[in-house]
Amino acid sequence: MATFQSLPGFRDFYPDELARRNYIFRLWRQTATAFGFAEYDAPVLEPLDLYKAKSGDEIEAQLFSFTDKGGREVALRPEMTPTVCRLVGAKANALKRPIKWFSIAEFYRYERMQKGRGRSFCQLNADLFGEPGPEAEIELIGMLVQSLCAFGLTEQDFYVRLSDRNLWFYYLGAMGLDELRIKSLLGAVDRFEKYGDDAFKGYIEQFGSLDSDLKQKVLSFLQIKSLAALEATLASVDNDKITERLADWRKLLGGLAAMGLTRYIEVDLGVVRGLAYYTGFVFEAFDRKGELRAIAGGGRYDDLVEKLGGPTLPAVGFAIGDMTFALLLEQRGLMPAFVQAVDVYCVIGGAPERAAAFGAIQALRAAGYRVEYPLREVAFGKQFKAASEAGARLALIYGGDELAKGMVKIRDMADRSEREVPLAEVVTAVRDSLQG
Repeated sequence: MATFQSLPGFRDFYPDELARRNYIFRLWRQTATAFGFAEYDAPVLEPLDLYKAKSGDEIEAQLFSFTDKGGREVALRPEMTPTVCRLVGAKANALKRPIKWFSIAEFYRYERMQKGRGRSFCQLNADLFGEPGPEAEIELIGMLVQSLCAFGLTEQDFYVRLSDRNLWFYYLGAMGLDELRIKSLLGAVDRFEKYGDDAFKGYIEQFGSLDSDLKQKVLSFLQIKSLAALEATLASVDNDKITERLADWRKLLGGLAAMGLTRYIEVDLGVVRGLAYYTGFVFEAFDRKGELRAIAGGGRYDDLVEKLGGPTLPAVGFAIGDMTFALLLEQRGLMPAFVQAVDVYCVIGGAPERAAAFGAIQALRAAGYRVEYPLREVAFGKQFKAASEAGARLALIYGGDELAKGMVKIRDMADRSEREVPLAEVVTAVRDSLQG
């Protein structure tokens, strides 16, 4: 007989694994709610056109796409940004601004599997629409940092690299480069950390050569790690857009400093993010040890809502993937051990005792307590062992002697103390014992 397994890159979640995932989701949800974000959801299957020329060639090549039975070209969502832009754009005029939304959802990309990366993964996505200034980035980066700190991570564990695609455009444009050359160079910048000088091969193939002075200026810009160094480098560039952009930088970093987040933030112009729709500040979170791929990433995308048929609407967003993040928590010893403990285990004698116990079992469960009992008759010794293995706090003992007196024996599983209570008072007695 054939045996079946999950597809490569897709995950099964057994109860203990799901408990860990639910723990991550719960703290993400609490953080987003604390920041005033409202939760939304959307279909996992979208029209293929939603992703074409919107997310960039890299993601389009990774799509799980097909033609459905109605002849429509569709794709499993590889990310949430185009979807949330579609949703917001459809009702933008009726939504109070700023629009602050979040989701926790599953995504699919057909890509090479590696540590922290699968073909099915989950993300926390947070987006803020309607605010054109750095105030939106302050809010989003503040939420990103807290979404990681909520688990006990500190500045010793992660940091956020902050960069600016607009500033790159203004800087390279001041040298006389057109938009096509600038975009090609930004592609090289995006790959430089991984490939070194080989990252410029695409530019050279496209334009024939790369001026050595231009390359040196690009590499020098990549080395900037502070606002002061950024201002010093650009001091000699006479460009109003650069002057205005540096003011945005000061506002952004000043706001993050006022929040007490400076220790988490590093200026790093090597971050430009590969997706085609980013338009301004971009940022990524990494672990300090450098052992994992990016934990989170995001940035501004002011043009995407309009490109998808909605109104002009500025936007900033970020996403945290669950796979790399879970690895980080495990490496730092911050992933709790989850025990599916029960509150009450009912130890039951024969058929009459079972009939007497069922009413209390149902009432306790209706009151919100987790209650277990043996589905078939089992010796008392095995039942007490099962109660202990289940992590039960209390055992309710329905024996023949107790039943004859109209009583139930309650055992505290921690200290083994016992007392008897009337059958009619079991629910009250359990509540008092567990709350005490």
